[in-house]
Amino acid sequence: MEEEFHELTDRVRGELRSPQDLVAYERLLGLARKNTPAGREELARMLVAVERPLWAREIAAFVLGCAGDKRAFETLVLLLNYREPVRCATAAHALGRLGDPRTARAAAALATNPLRTAYALHPVRLLAELRAPQSVPALIATLERLLTPHNPYWRVALACVEGLGALGDRRAVPALTAAAAHPRLAAAAAASLARLGVHEDVTAGDGAPADARAGNGAGPPDGPDA
Repeated sequence: MEEEFHELTDRVRGELRSPQDLVAYERLLGLARKNTPAGREELARMLVAVERPLWAREIAAFVLGCAGDKRAFETLVLLLNYREPVRCATAAHALGRLGDPRTARAAAALATNPLRTAYALHPVRLLAELRAPQSVPALIATLERLLTPHNPYWRVALACVEGLGALGDRRAVPALTAAAAHPRLAAAAAASLARLGVHEDVTAGDGAPADARAGNGAGPPDGPDA
């Protein structure tokens, strides 16, 4: 976790607002680097202590999560659904190493919640990484919900397409075939289908499948935000 830890601590350093913050930050880094049972106990207490800044709890949860300490689970799930993508990415990295069976269920709940789609990118990527029983159904459900014209969350849909290709489960073929009709998803959908042994022609200049160009009655492709 060394590279990710340095990225996290460098970012957090920019959030410090007082000399007291700097002292607390240095102590926190010392505990993280020692990696002793006593140090982990103190980090775990920090997760539930009142009036601790978010950056302190983020560092503590990241260190504990990467060490497989399940006391970090609740804080990491909270951060996975946070409004700042950089914190979501940090939480997803730690959750992927935590080894907690609750992680996939939590990620699936976040990914499939239509009210939280704006924050679903990292839960979707985490589901693909985990390869859990919940992964494929959750990614299919999320992708199908996003295959509507002018949907602004096409990056989340793209992550679903890529994740389903990586997971290699043929239950995803119908959803990936539908995704191939969307210009921003077409190339990734074709690649994912190919990984599943299905070859979809999505090489049309406008991103539509070949049958749409052949005049078979199919309508025009969705708009650029689909």
